[in-house]
Amino acid sequence: MQIMSRDIGIDMGTTNTRVCVKSKGLVTKEPSVVAVEVKTDTVRAVGEEAKEMIGRTPGSIVAVKPLKNGVIADFDVTVAMLKKLIRSGMRGSLVSRSRVLLSVPAGVTEVESRAVFDAARQAGARTVDIIEASMAAAIGADLPVWDSVGSMVVDLGGGTTEVAVISLGDIVTFSSTRTAGDSLDEAITSYIRKKHNLLIGEITAENIKTTIGSAYELDNEDGNVIEIRGRNLLDGLPKNVTITATEIREALSEPISVIVETIRSTLEKTPPELAADIIDRGILLTGGGALLPGMDKIITDRVSVPVMVAEDPCNCVALGLEKRLELDLPFDSYQNRPKYY
Repeated sequence: MQIMSRDIGIDMGTTNTRVCVKSKGLVTKEPSVVAVEVKTDTVRAVGEEAKEMIGRTPGSIVAVKPLKNGVIADFDVTVAMLKKLIRSGMRGSLVSRSRVLLSVPAGVTEVESRAVFDAARQAGARTVDIIEASMAAAIGADLPVWDSVGSMVVDLGGGTTEVAVISLGDIVTFSSTRTAGDSLDEAITSYIRKKHNLLIGEITAENIKTTIGSAYELDNEDGNVIEIRGRNLLDGLPKNVTITATEIREALSEPISVIVETIRSTLEKTPPELAADIIDRGILLTGGGALLPGMDKIITDRVSVPVMVAEDPCNCVALGLEKRLELDLPFDSYQNRPKYY
């Protein structure tokens, strides 16, 4: 094994975790899921293999999502996940010499930031630094974050939606809500349970969202339906139901309204000069939620500001981490930051 240091960036998302390596770009994307044996606390699987076990495991195995709303919910499981992901980016290098840049939500507490640092160190990283996910997304989307103009980025993740106005390399105004991609799945599950007396799993809900979900009425929507299977709550037996795109849009209307209101409130707090820049330049959507058809249109309608979807919305944060590593800026090692002690 070659003894060398390698800089890697990790976008730890509630739904997916992505790993990028300096000069190599994105190298790994895995669902943020870990399968654990209950009796022994032994990790059975991480990532895609573990996700396939959701809703299908025996009582002795549980599929865990160690991140909730963008922060660590299960420390030990997060360490196990990071160990695998860091090693995937360290081929040909010593893990103990790696430098790791992690993205965190801009609104996390000092305790939550410290948990991220400790998890990365226990996973084998030599030096750890953190960057706000909103800033990383803006860098990854090639917004002029270092200039004296206002740029607004809305990162629609799995656990949180972050709205940030950035100027001169820093976040000027920021808001976040825990209404995000997972909330859309939950809204679909709740709607189908109430209207059709059918219980479905989270994988089915996510499939419905990605297949026929939309935030805005689309052209040629008639006939856009999907047949789903679940458990009938009235008799407990399996049941098939046909769901329309109109029903799903109705189910998603409430969480989408919360997201739009978060964007509106951020604009209201933005200094006038920067707000004028945003009106001219528009709002950029990143994250997996940006792929929901009609999301840009409904935001444009309700806040009267042009909205665009990033070229590669799902990978913007990871791309931003890699670009930050390419700048060769000094690592401000987390353990040297007195404000966190």
